[in-house]
Amino acid sequence: MEIVPGLYGWLVVSYEAAKDVLLDSGSFKKDPTEWAAQLPADHPVLGMLGPRPNPLFTDGAQHARYRRVVTDALASVAPHHLRDTVRVVADYLIDQFAGEGTCDLIGQFARPLPSYLFNRLFGQSDDEAPRLVSSLAGLMEGVGAEVVSATREFEGYMGDLLASKSARPGPDLATAMMQHPARLNQEELLHHFVLMVAAGQEPTTNLLGNSLLDYFTDDDIYTEVVNGTLDVMPLITRVLATRPPMANYGAHYARYAMMFRGRQLSPGQPILMSYEAAAQDPEVLGTGAHMAWSLGPHTCPASSTALTITQIALSQLIHRLPDLQLGVDAAEVRNRPGPYHHALEALPGRFTPVTATTRSEAPWPSNPYTTATTAPDGPVTGPAPASWQTWLPTTCPAGHGSHQRL
Repeated sequence: MEIVPGLYGWLVVSYEAAKDVLLDSGSFKKDPTEWAAQLPADHPVLGMLGPRPNPLFTDGAQHARYRRVVTDALASVAPHHLRDTVRVVADYLIDQFAGEGTCDLIGQFARPLPSYLFNRLFGQSDDEAPRLVSSLAGLMEGVGAEVVSATREFEGYMGDLLASKSARPGPDLATAMMQHPARLNQEELLHHFVLMVAAGQEPTTNLLGNSLLDYFTDDDIYTEVVNGTLDVMPLITRVLATRPPMANYGAHYARYAMMFRGRQLSPGQPILMSYEAAAQDPEVLGTGAHMAWSLGPHTCPASSTALTITQIALSQLIHRLPDLQLGVDAAEVRNRPGPYHHALEALPGRFTPVTATTRSEAPWPSNPYTTATTAPDGPVTGPAPASWQTWLPTTCPAGHGSHQRL
């Protein structure tokens, strides 16, 4: 496949072949350092595939060390506190458009929700969240000077986060990572903060958006969700198999030249997993099997967190706006271009305007993430990103034929 113009790699489309790669760490690795060294230091693909000191791009003992930091930090957030915080953030965002009768469910709900949520989980006040929302949107969508400005704003947010938590540690994700026994240095900490935001932002936005689209367009799913239980998990589970938030990603590299399922692999090309195609493999289609969270040692460590966020956010939206429906013909809904994700440009919604304040149960008094300062006035939204491959800096710490499929 052509990952970006002029740069090719393999795309694994069968479920069993993907399992063979993901579960065989003796033959395949995640560290892209050798491959990236062949590219110019400013090559745009390095933003998504370049080496970084975090668990996504490392193997063996280093990967285990980094992954433990992430899993332990996530485990420090009590599940009932996470649910509380998602409801509080969802309510705040819904309040911005509930009285209007129309909204863009991507730009005004699915995209800002992860930014506001993780900003709180990092122990930051809501006053800082718009800074994160705008910088991420600019990094994904902007060009030229706009990207430079957004990069500066994003790096400033991360730098200020590290400085503030160094001076004032608290019961939050940032402090949990900084005080972890793995003793990450400042560069490693920053890359773990960035990974937490990256993994929390785009995939969550896409899972929310894709779930809402199915909710609007599939009568059986709609009936199942609104039958009195507001159980959105069957909807989410189906979307993970049919429209996973990351369609093609999980790059691996052969450790040595080998024959793999009749194809000659060399260590010099990335091997991407097509999570979407794997779930549509006739061998598993209809069984519910999917790879949205990947498999093996690099299985997503935040899958339960992502499911909780998506479940609570969708339930709260439907609870607050019970007659919410698609605001345009389904044929007018467009995907954003990009080799990695399955993402919507926008998702117009319409509903009966609601002016009464509607809330679920009160947050637990012990929840440290629901005491943020009052968020700024005005709608929360941002430009629709064309692609998210450019939102990370292209410079990586290491200094850095034809369409083929497996």
